[in-house]
Amino acid sequence: MALALVACGPPRQSSGSGSGTEGLKVVTTFLPMTLFTRAVAGDCAAVTSLMPPGTGPHDFQAKPGDLVALRGAQVLIKNGLGLEGFLDKLVASAENPALVVIDSSRGVATLASPAAADHGHGHAHGDVNPHIWLDPLRAVRQVETIRDGLVRADPSCAEGYRRNAQAYITRLRELDTEINGRLAPFRGKTFVAFHDFAPYFAERYGLKADYLVDVPELNPTPADLQRVATEVERTQLRALVSEPQQGNRSFNALAGDLGLTISVFDPMETGSAQAAEDPGTYFRIMRRNVADLLQAFGG
Repeated sequence: MALALVACGPPRQSSGSGSGTEGLKVVTTFLPMTLFTRAVAGDCAAVTSLMPPGTGPHDFQAKPGDLVALRGAQVLIKNGLGLEGFLDKLVASAENPALVVIDSSRGVATLASPAAADHGHGHAHGDVNPHIWLDPLRAVRQVETIRDGLVRADPSCAEGYRRNAQAYITRLRELDTEINGRLAPFRGKTFVAFHDFAPYFAERYGLKADYLVDVPELNPTPADLQRVATEVERTQLRALVSEPQQGNRSFNALAGDLGLTISVFDPMETGSAQAAEDPGTYFRIMRRNVADLLQAFGG
């Protein structure tokens, strides 16, 4: 079956032609992994993403061209922590025993999902929340892991990988300092997102994050809506937080009923082809997220 799928079409170039035309061939899973990998790879590797524009790990559907991409790749870089649940079968079908898989979550301190994290849906992220990239300092650890993996896979460009990674890590640390200063007056505040993407960000900056549903493809129950309404009343929030791609009617209606606006926080699970080409996308989106969150707090 895998051979038949491979014959069906060419590899999908879902986020541009890559960061290099020669050298190491690297495939990434979704937007943050692509941004971090492009930053480290520079001109040393050709980087492509499995995700077509506007698609994230929650709604990814494999195409025949993805098998071709994995069969021709030397390295695959993923977030890990169960977020890319589709990946194991896809890699097995690609039949590329030489493929090196870099799990960027290795060594990152994780936050456990509560046993009742699904609030009665019977569907949750799993034992740990996977959205580690939304904490800039955890993102530093991911970049270091990507760097080390690329150095092992391609020692001929080790100096370039290390130099590129250090420059990006410096920017991540500066971003953390900046965000910490902007959010310091609101420590202890609670914000409510549509799905459970924000605990690492919240923990880093002394905030509390609640959510309506665990994963974005779920529909909220009446109990979910009541729980959030109670939380909003208790914390005197001025806005709910939703992803730019998420247009859940129940969430919008809840905001209207509570007299609140919808503020945007982009978890970067999806993005345009242009956004995926530029590693600076991470910093622009995170700064915009902070600005919108300040509005939700009334700042």
